[in-house]
Order: sequence, then C-alpha cells, then structure tokens
Amino acid sequence: MINPMALLKMKPLFRQFREHHPKFVEFLGYAPQHLGEECLLEVSITQPDGEKAVTNIRISQEDLELVGQLKDLLGANQ
Repeated sequence: MINPMALLKMKPLFRQFREHHPKFVEFLGYAPQHLGEECLLEVSITQPDGEKAVTNIRISQEDLELVGQLKDLLGANQ
C-alpha cells in the first residue's frame, strides 16, 4: 500500500525534477510504451572524471508484466 502522505511530500520534488530534467521525464513517458519483449534496455552512469559504468537487460515477458503493474499502480494514484 502506498502512503498518500509520502506521495504528497514527493509531489514538489517531482515537479522540480521535471523542471530540471525535461528530456529525461519525456523519455520515462516514452519508454514503457515502446518496450517490447527482446528489447535491450541499457543504462550508463558517467562520473565527472570520465569513469563510466554501463549495464543492460534484455526485456522478458515477466519484465513487461511488472512494467504494466507499475503503470497501473502509478496511474491509480495520480
């Protein structure tokens, strides 16, 4: 169960995040609609000194089910 007070507390933080990183928020809206089984999802982090960490996953049917449940959960609380 999601704590409604925790969601209210996060709302201004998410608004600020959305203002600072509009392209990333746009990507988060795009990604779930375009994920399909066997898609490759890759994430990287680059440190200021150039050090880079990269990982990826091949999307499975179970992953898609989780994404669908998260979308339903978040949609119900907006």
